[in-house]
Amino acid sequence: MAHGRPGKAGHHDQLINTAWLGDQIESQFGLNPDLPQVGHIRLRYSHEGKDFGYALETAGGIVRALPYLSAVFWVVAGDVFAPDFKFSTQHKEAFASSDKLAHLWLVPNPAHNPAGDFGLSEEGLALNLPRPASRFTFSTFALYKKEFFDPAITGMPLGNPQGKAAPLAPLLRSAMDRGQVSASLYTGAWTDVGTPERLHELNQTNSANSKPTL
Repeated sequence: MAHGRPGKAGHHDQLINTAWLGDQIESQFGLNPDLPQVGHIRLRYSHEGKDFGYALETAGGIVRALPYLSAVFWVVAGDVFAPDFKFSTQHKEAFASSDKLAHLWLVPNPAHNPAGDFGLSEEGLALNLPRPASRFTFSTFALYKKEFFDPAITGMPLGNPQGKAAPLAPLLRSAMDRGQVSASLYTGAWTDVGTPERLHELNQTNSANSKPTL
């Protein structure tokens, strides 16, 4: 689970997509965990590894879970550490009333992604810039409307019953070109814990600062 505590912000209905070691995740948290500083959470799981034998990538996994998600929903990668990120109800309501289909939070580029992913306009639009000109990294924190994953756009029917593996970036870039993706810059603590080395570095830093580790 991402270290950003959506439950602490009042989002107590959550869905976890799993692939590798998915059974261990469910056995650890169960269906109705009481988490410190968060409270009672209601969990549902989409076990991609158990159902298909492989991960469906981000877009494929979201479409697989789409029947269980609300009209507007948060998404974040499970290996991101951002303890101060706020899953703001105000942000969700403002996005829901906008004409955009996705809202991303971008972060300053980390050492492992110096070229960044997307640009950010003065008007708050995410930009599909050529990689050398990209300025910020996609944090994985985002709000989406179900319409973003319309079968006519994704090529996947609701629920992704065939188990198609599909990346998210091409869908985002196409939507950016249509002006359908807004963005904000997040400058709080953020780490993509994508390797054992980065996990070790994060734990060392948190230990030195006396903060909870993953």
